[in-house]
Amino acid sequence: MIVIQNTVISDDVAENFFVCNLDACKGACCVEGDLGAPLETEELAILQQEYPKIEPFLNDAGRAAIAAQGLYIEDWEGDYSTPTINDRECAYALYDGKGILKCGIEEAYLAGATTFKKPISCHLYPIRVTKYEGFEALNYDRWDICSPACSFGAKLGVPVYKFLQEPLERRYGAAWYAELAREIENPTPEA
Repeated sequence: MIVIQNTVISDDVAENFFVCNLDACKGACCVEGDLGAPLETEELAILQQEYPKIEPFLNDAGRAAIAAQGLYIEDWEGDYSTPTINDRECAYALYDGKGILKCGIEEAYLAGATTFKKPISCHLYPIRVTKYEGFEALNYDRWDICSPACSFGAKLGVPVYKFLQEPLERRYGAAWYAELAREIENPTPEA
């Protein structure tokens, strides 16, 4: 376990390997699971503001699901997530020419239409963040649909924390990430 500021990071984040392999998994994380992508409270206002810029990048089924359900839904625990198409893929996801699910929000971002890249929960995956009073726990989420990403990451020698440098910096800042990298690469001896 690694402790940095108000975060507790599982050793798995340093010890396991991961590099998304969309050719192998086809973006299965955008379709599997009980709900759409988890959303932070502050992302709700961002979606409201940015949706007109994102909407042209979505497919008809996604736009219809959003029209019917709203830009986001609240679950039975009071948490928010993206709506889904027929309880399957995220309403913001779309298939590319190879049958790979991509994020319509990220497509809009890459085209320069919005400054919102994608929900942080998606960007941080396979790390899941659990919020507690006074701190957040960052855990590596093992999911069989990501087996190709684990083997690809191992082949390339890329640990989870390095693969996720950009979203970790987005969430916690560059100084926090530098401290994480230092702690993993040159751990402080225990007293």
